[in-house]
Amino acid sequence: MTVNYRQYSDVDPADYDALVVGAGFAGSVVARELAERGDKRVLVIEKRPQIGGNMYDELDDAGVLVHRFGPHIFHSNDKRAFDYLQRFTPWRDYEHRVLADWYGTYMPVPFNKTSLRIAFGDERAEALERKLIDAFGDERKVTITELREQNDPDLAEVADFVYRNVFLYYTQKQWGLTPEEVDPSVVARVPVFLSRDDRYFQDAYQGMPLHGYTPLFEEMLSHGNIDVCLGVEAESVFDLRFSSGEEDAPLSGIALKDELFTGPIVYTGPLDELFLDRFGRLPYRTLDFVYETHDTEQLLPSGTVNFTVTEDYTRITEFKHLTGQQHPKTTIMKEYSRAYEDPSTQIPYYAIIGPKNEEHYRRYLKLTEQLPNFHPLGRLAEYRYYNMDVIVGRALALADELLRAEDAPSDKE
Repeated sequence: MTVNYRQYSDVDPADYDALVVGAGFAGSVVARELAERGDKRVLVIEKRPQIGGNMYDELDDAGVLVHRFGPHIFHSNDKRAFDYLQRFTPWRDYEHRVLADWYGTYMPVPFNKTSLRIAFGDERAEALERKLIDAFGDERKVTITELREQNDPDLAEVADFVYRNVFLYYTQKQWGLTPEEVDPSVVARVPVFLSRDDRYFQDAYQGMPLHGYTPLFEEMLSHGNIDVCLGVEAESVFDLRFSSGEEDAPLSGIALKDELFTGPIVYTGPLDELFLDRFGRLPYRTLDFVYETHDTEQLLPSGTVNFTVTEDYTRITEFKHLTGQQHPKTTIMKEYSRAYEDPSTQIPYYAIIGPKNEEHYRRYLKLTEQLPNFHPLGRLAEYRYYNMDVIVGRALALADELLRAEDAPSDKE
């Protein structure tokens, strides 16, 4: 079976039991669950010209499989999410490793015992390692704040090194902040790993879809009850009905093609854009990607190298480490972070979380809270940072909730 693509102009919304906006993990998982477990007719609309959301991958001009919207590595402790995705594609074992380029020298990230020796030399590192283990125990992750709280100059030296050489400049580039603007709560979470385990993630389940993410999404959305319309923006086809003409009046319904849609509407896009930025745009960071293909089988020693003290870009990804592809050439991607300013040409990647922005988001969310069939889901709709596995888990939970509600006896019975 293949994905059933349709032109939006040809569909009749009355033919569908549920509407899903967005064909990334949040939308695709819910669509599949409602179609398969609930035998619902589901219409998926996606504003991009392809499915997969930010996980979309494809062969570049050289024939190398690349992730078009940044590297995505699956890792999880959620067995249900992991088992669910395994239904749709074979997987390959992959454990991600990240190195920091420290003035031309590579050291593991998160900063660990190996990094300690690279930074301080074997003899000094051995003494620091003993102090760290005495203070915190072995095989533990401790934060900069915990190190500084020990009132020990040696531990403070380790904390200061990690702050200056691993965290500070990288964070300034990633978020467009000055050192003074870096939130102390973010600094407090920066870890030192008292281990020689140099994997970036220690989750129980790790891997990559063997043939790429796009085939996974194609299989997930290949169901007789699912139709997919590409190149369709929700804000262009939704007729939002409000309870009054007041600026903060809540939604009373959403119509498509002049008819109110009464089935579940799962919305995975930005809430501010759905409401045409009526309260102003929510702030995000976006990313620019620069791809380079090289006439060599491998260029970097790991899948990702972070540039924590030099360069304008934040990191380089070499995709063949992630995908396991055998190819005489390799493609790398340099990643630049900047402010999200133009929805027509940019993609919102990272919500800039903070009390003021959270209050701003809540104002948009309140517009939807009296509409019982509207369900915001995912990074953009919830203005949160979620890993892929969390999105899959939340999508499965929402599908459970919607199907339970469908099965519940009505008051009339």
